[in-house]
Amino acid sequence: MSTADINQVLATMRVMAAQASGQPARVEEGAGSDFSQLLKQSIDKVNEAQQTAGAMKQAFETGQGEVELAEVMVAVQKSSLSFEAMVQVRNKLIDAYKDVMNMPI
Repeated sequence: MSTADINQVLATMRVMAAQASGQPARVEEGAGSDFSQLLKQSIDKVNEAQQTAGAMKQAFETGQGEVELAEVMVAVQKSSLSFEAMVQVRNKLIDAYKDVMNMPI
């Protein structure tokens, strides 16, 4: 996988994360973006989506607030989809790491 491919995948992940959170998509390139920082931000967003979905489920189950079933189901599906995407990214990163480690010097 080339550097251009990795940058394209990261840009796609940023756009998808922005769409999932309902924020306008920002494409940031250049000197300020550190891969580990971007990965941490993505993991934090997935965690936030899961926490929100869990809180909405609990509020619906206990009858607190004005939470509707449709909103809960959408939040749960968003969190599930974002988690699955993160798992796939992790798997690709592990595969890329293994490929680099197996390269002859």
